[in-house]
Amino acid sequence: MKFAFHGSPKDSCMATFAQRLAAAMQEAGHESSEAVPGVGLVFSHVDEDHVRPFRRHAQATYIIALLRLPEVPADFLRAAYPYMIRSLGNLMIAVVGPEHEEETYFVTLERGYYRIAPQRDPTRHMQEVVRRLTPLATSHLIIDNIFDPDLEPDLWQGNEATVELERAGHVLDAWNLLPAPFPMQEILSPEDFRHVQRLYQIGGLSYGNLSQRHDRHRYWMSASGVNKAHLHDVGQEVLMVKDFDDSQKAMRLSVPSEVKPRRVSVDAIEHFMIYREHPDVGAIIHVHAWMEGIPSTDVNYPCGTIELATSVANLVRQAPDPSRAVIGLRNHGMTITGRSLDDIMERVDGKILPQVPMS
Repeated sequence: MKFAFHGSPKDSCMATFAQRLAAAMQEAGHESSEAVPGVGLVFSHVDEDHVRPFRRHAQATYIIALLRLPEVPADFLRAAYPYMIRSLGNLMIAVVGPEHEEETYFVTLERGYYRIAPQRDPTRHMQEVVRRLTPLATSHLIIDNIFDPDLEPDLWQGNEATVELERAGHVLDAWNLLPAPFPMQEILSPEDFRHVQRLYQIGGLSYGNLSQRHDRHRYWMSASGVNKAHLHDVGQEVLMVKDFDDSQKAMRLSVPSEVKPRRVSVDAIEHFMIYREHPDVGAIIHVHAWMEGIPSTDVNYPCGTIELATSVANLVRQAPDPSRAVIGLRNHGMTITGRSLDDIMERVDGKILPQVPMS
């Protein structure tokens, strides 16, 4: 993947860190670029006193915010987390402490933060930083949609499947799950929390997505960034996914001819893979929660990527009954298949753990 740096390092310590990071990225096979437009990964230096969000030139660009803190805050999460949100980054690397004694912290939406253990050899330390970045740097995000105005008119108002989708959406909304294992509202200001909703496409206070099979090749799915308590309008809150266009790396949807549609959930590619391989799967939900004793993906790939979808599909295939599988997404949540949405809700009732175990 091509990568570039944006902005200026705060001090000599941060300049050295950026140089070593660039060298380690190139050693790992990634290509450095002087021009930001067109690259897949941007390291954006954050000014602690005046945070400016980096404006993406393409939807599939990942942003790594780089922050310099002279000392470890008493409450690291409360101090550092808002900087990641204000930078609109996918994650943040914080270089903390006095020069020559600095430590490296990763700050993420789901996990909060974790520390990269220091090593005597700075080259090996940076190799570990890059290793942690690899799932992000090598992922292929499927976020584009192709809208074909060919949905049958008798489906413009939905059908029994969309009624079940709306009913399950009410249940999902009532779970009140957020994309973090800690109370973000207690850490973030109202303005910063609105940034979370914008960046991570959260509608209302619910988080996740759900879908219901329509026929052999098509399925209904919740739209991106909608409140799960209101899944009603076809083309707006609920969309018909009919195919994946591999040449354009985009989901293809059927929509009413008179509706200006919104994008489908970013996890549509994952649902697509599962439905096409397993005809007995009638519904799928994804939530940021956990259940005890479930198999899990090994690598923390971002949502909406081919890599995560493939990892989940592989585990569904290995389940004793793929049509009723519960699969963990490492450090993120679960994907659950069922014969129907009602089937899924009945099976997980009383078993949902809102906090995802981190590793």
